[in-house]
Amino acid sequence: MQFDSPLIPATLISRYKRFLFDGTLEDGTEITGSCPNTGSMRGLTTPGSRIWLSQHDTPTRKYRHMLELVEADGTVVGINTGMPNKLAEEAIRAGRIPSLVGYTTITREQKYGINSRIDFLLSAPGRPNAYVEVKNVHFMRQKGLAEFPDTATKRGTKHLEELGDAAQSGYRAVMLYLIQRDDCDRFRICADLDPVYFAAFQRAMTRGVEAYAIKCTVSSREIVANEMVAIDDWHPAAL
Repeated sequence: MQFDSPLIPATLISRYKRFLFDGTLEDGTEITGSCPNTGSMRGLTTPGSRIWLSQHDTPTRKYRHMLELVEADGTVVGINTGMPNKLAEEAIRAGRIPSLVGYTTITREQKYGINSRIDFLLSAPGRPNAYVEVKNVHFMRQKGLAEFPDTATKRGTKHLEELGDAAQSGYRAVMLYLIQRDDCDRFRICADLDPVYFAAFQRAMTRGVEAYAIKCTVSSREIVANEMVAIDDWHPAAL
């Protein structure tokens, strides 16, 4: 997925109120912009970090600049939580997720479960429908190991339970972890930061839910989900 225009480099002053940030442009101008990520962004909010911004000149927008990328641990990380579904759909259509190759129809935001919408419903003649939930990942504290979640997520736990229900109803149920950074070769569930989610993940796997992780190549011109990443053994004995 290419950005509409190359992103603007800047320096992070601070990120605050979850949806705002202050930064300094290369010409020294200090600006306030929107942050399209209401999560903790653990490890990605260090003042002085190099960042990249998209620019929006729509008159109705309160803030002209939006935070897109942050440099951390020597790599560039995508933080926009509006991107993963776009990147996942592009990867599915391009055949970059082997287990999801062969589906001919992709429907977004299909109702399922209890007052929920699945990110993607995949269908094809002669195959069981596949319900695919996408989660954004950008947390890393051990070199080469991406983790999710970076804070407690009740909503994520609910999604795992509903995927388990779908699997037990005879459908394919897939949890896809979309990693917006390219410096990892492994992925695991972050059991210490959210043991409830980890337990829900364990239960989902025993109920037939499938889990996959794919990482992205990230630059100021484009983000591409293009390489599958191994998921660490989720059994308690392996931790």
